[in-house]
Amino acid sequence: MKLADDTPAEEHIGGRDLTRWPTPVGRGLVRVVAVLAANISANSVLYITASVGLALVIGLTVAGAGIYDAVVDHDGISGLDQPALDQSIAYRTSTNTQLLTAFTHLGGPIGMTIIASVITVALVWRWRSRTPLILMLIAVAGSLTMTSVGKAIVGRVRPPLSEAVPPYEYAFSFPSGHALNSTVIAGMVTYLLVRRLQTRWARSAAVIAAIIWALAMGLSRVFLGHHWLTDVIFAWLLGAAWLALVITSHRLFLTLRRAEPSGGVDEAD
Repeated sequence: MKLADDTPAEEHIGGRDLTRWPTPVGRGLVRVVAVLAANISANSVLYITASVGLALVIGLTVAGAGIYDAVVDHDGISGLDQPALDQSIAYRTSTNTQLLTAFTHLGGPIGMTIIASVITVALVWRWRSRTPLILMLIAVAGSLTMTSVGKAIVGRVRPPLSEAVPPYEYAFSFPSGHALNSTVIAGMVTYLLVRRLQTRWARSAAVIAAIIWALAMGLSRVFLGHHWLTDVIFAWLLGAAWLALVITSHRLFLTLRRAEPSGGVDEAD
């Protein structure tokens, strides 16, 4: 099966042209990348900008570790952690604990790998496009890297096992891999879908579903006592930042690809 690149229709989300950059910052970014693209292909620009973006987000992960240390020392946002866990324990019942345990497994390494693989294969097959495969691989690789780096740098201990629901987890706690990976994968699937969906309500439903999925997955980790609330909050922020960088990289690719036949880059509205 021959896989195609993005179609011209996929360069839009509704009436929004993804190759248009109305802000000065956006236009400046396009000019910088266009200089780089003078000697390499648009595809190479996608990979390079995504790699640079990953380095930036890893830096953000390291900064997050510093912020975490600061709030712990001054009892800032970390002051929410124990109260949030205590409240979760108070709300637990046999039924909701079983349901959320089953749900949270979907966001684990095995669950999210299966979900991401099935969705990616389905989109590639349905659209005969390689874009879902490329973007999902970039997104997931960065997400897993940030999770590993964050845990290694911070080394935060999870909530006590006496306050957690089995099966117990023993890896470091910060950031929540379930929340981070769910945010990135759900967001990437949504980005791929909204470029194909024709109606505003369908696009809105896709975005809302992704937000609910990421929020529910993160909060389930706190509810079950597998993570502190701040682990989840930072994971959401890191996931959103990485997702934004991957999407920006892809938009730059689309912009440069459109410009290739004419040799110019159309930057503004």
